[in-house]
Amino acid sequence: MPTVRYHALLVRDAAGGFSAVALDGGPTGFGASAHEARDDLREFLRWKWRKDPFGPRPDFDAPELRWFTVTVRPEYKRNDRLYPTDAEIEMRVPCVVGDRRTGQFAADLPLLNIQFDYPNRAELPKLVERYVTQELEERTPEQVAAYLPPVHAELIEFSVSVPKDPPGAKDFAPPPPTLAQVAEPVGDRALRKGYARAWGREADLAALVRKLHKEKANVLLVGEGGVGKTTLMVDAVREAEKLALAEDDAEGRKQKRRYWLTSAGRVIAGMRYLGQWEERVEAMISELGELSGVLCAERLLELVRAGGHGPADSVAAFLAPYLARGELRMIAEATPAELDACRRLMPGLPDLFQIVRVEPFERAAALAVIDKQLEAAASGPGVEVERGTGERIVRLFRRFMPYAAFPGPASAFARQIVDTCAKDGKRPVSPTGVIDLFRRQTGLPELFLRDEIVLNRDDVLRHFRERVIDQPEACEAATNVVMTVKAGLNDPNRPPAVLLFCGPTGVGKTHMAQALASYFFGAGDTPSGPGNARLLRLDMSEYGGFDAVYRLLGPPAGEPGPLVKQVRRQPFGVLLFDEIEKAAADVFDTLMGVFDEGRLTDQYGRVTNFRSTIIVMTSNLGAGASRAVGFGDSPEPRYADVAMKFFRPEFFNRMDAVVTFQPLKAESVKVIARRELEAIARRDGLLRAGATVRWGEALVERLAAVGFDARYGARPMQRALEREIVAPLARWLLANVGAKVIEADWRDGACVFRAW
Repeated sequence: MPTVRYHALLVRDAAGGFSAVALDGGPTGFGASAHEARDDLREFLRWKWRKDPFGPRPDFDAPELRWFTVTVRPEYKRNDRLYPTDAEIEMRVPCVVGDRRTGQFAADLPLLNIQFDYPNRAELPKLVERYVTQELEERTPEQVAAYLPPVHAELIEFSVSVPKDPPGAKDFAPPPPTLAQVAEPVGDRALRKGYARAWGREADLAALVRKLHKEKANVLLVGEGGVGKTTLMVDAVREAEKLALAEDDAEGRKQKRRYWLTSAGRVIAGMRYLGQWEERVEAMISELGELSGVLCAERLLELVRAGGHGPADSVAAFLAPYLARGELRMIAEATPAELDACRRLMPGLPDLFQIVRVEPFERAAALAVIDKQLEAAASGPGVEVERGTGERIVRLFRRFMPYAAFPGPASAFARQIVDTCAKDGKRPVSPTGVIDLFRRQTGLPELFLRDEIVLNRDDVLRHFRERVIDQPEACEAATNVVMTVKAGLNDPNRPPAVLLFCGPTGVGKTHMAQALASYFFGAGDTPSGPGNARLLRLDMSEYGGFDAVYRLLGPPAGEPGPLVKQVRRQPFGVLLFDEIEKAAADVFDTLMGVFDEGRLTDQYGRVTNFRSTIIVMTSNLGAGASRAVGFGDSPEPRYADVAMKFFRPEFFNRMDAVVTFQPLKAESVKVIARRELEAIARRDGLLRAGATVRWGEALVERLAAVGFDARYGARPMQRALEREIVAPLARWLLANVGAKVIEADWRDGACVFRAW
């Protein structure tokens, strides 16, 4: 078996560990000794050769280890300003110099992962200083310390055995270097295994294969997310590749992979300097031309966004002339919203493609596809699938995710349920298992997922009245939302409910939002407690400036904001806009589209769906006009009327209900106080000790008196609870270890405890 010689820099750090870094940007091996680090690196390189037998061989001869001293100045960055430190640091940097097979001088800074070629040895010190300084700029002293020189460094040499006749070497030519770096051949079995077959799209498949193989056309697949565009593309490429390979065989030519899948991120990865990614793309186009190859991209819009500061200097703009002249062939994908964005940002780009529409499946076709998915996924691990499993999947997704195009999410769910059952040793895959997995993912309880479970309105109303005290109108509104969703009468093209909670502060508006989150979505796999796990709370007083929309949704070309990120990650939840009246006018304009259509589309056509999210807004409008003192015996203002005057009619009319919360009564405050005291017994310290607490009536009245304020409602109660009761109880427990039954009461102006 032939061998390949490798050189590596072996270093020992201050902790005594060893690392072996292969030269010229190679991998790193680790170990407790020099031999272990070298062997770890060798094993990885062997694995890499088995995976990619056509990979590049080392091109770094006659290596020599040299040390250079570079002066760097650490600096801190805050609010886009730099603050350099007082002192500079002199760093000794190991550098390995050698020659390429072409005779070109080469240098490698292994600990900084920097490689470069240089014209002559006189320029080497200047180039080392330049690249090290660039790499360590804007680094803090702590970050610079990570690059301090090792205790010991030396060059080592070792050999790696490689396959003599790699699999497929007789049939396929080695892949071009640039394409091998930024793309994957779609014909490879490893890539195809990640995609299912395009069941139910035989006519679309045949038409697409004809366009790719016979017509040599540029094709843009357009369809909603999840409709199966990528699956159809990979399946069509598989068939077109077979036809191309058959032609190569008939003519006696060396077979070549012609279809290469890439993305905008891979094309520009690692390209930091001006002109680098353009040079890479030119090389990629040249290699595709030699292969008569086709470039496949999953998202055309990403090519429009990537590369420069705007569409005019993007990767797509660089590719457009080659597409127009026929020097590059391409197949890509886009959603209808992304296609509109491409037409707006680069009007001529979509005209370079033949547009093929990929429509979502109707119910019968979707069911047939899901059944085939289940059958194919279950054949591998040998899991049985009960009758009706596919129908239950389609039914749940149609009912609770009607905005999701079939078969995308449902298809992924079908594969997941089979994998879950196989992993857990459960056989067979059943409709009951489908409901259980869907419940864990969405948080929806079984009473919503099973039509045979009857829901009594009085039970729902009692549930909310037990959790939100003395707010009958709010409990009625919450009950109506539950009953509407249970009956399936909510509009599938809007959020399940858009509610405005009005009233003074501290009367239970936020608590009602938590109660809704707990009732609807408290059955999911979530680490936090019910009512908080699926509640996304945004304080709208933080979104009142001129850039409020960008901070809420995220900048157009940057990362999504907190709202978009959370809803995309988990659309099943309650979204609480606290003190909505304090938001900027632009935020209201943005939310109107969310309330009306249940979706949010940015300028790049990226869609965020709110059609499974209950939206709650709270407002204190009108509370300042009240002159009531105490527990609300005086007339209160009509909060709904004040809200109607404040919000624009087009915004106000998109709400499903405006719910008024009334000031709390004295008896209601006592009930809340008892509930807060009972919650203390569920805290970790008392549970570990196995202790129970009995609360005296005088203590309840004391907490109700100091925990309520005519202006702030019951909001001060939590502070009073911690100050008046929890702190004394903690001191008493530490002094009376072993107490199992504790009586707590209020006497002589203090909280007193007694053990039984």
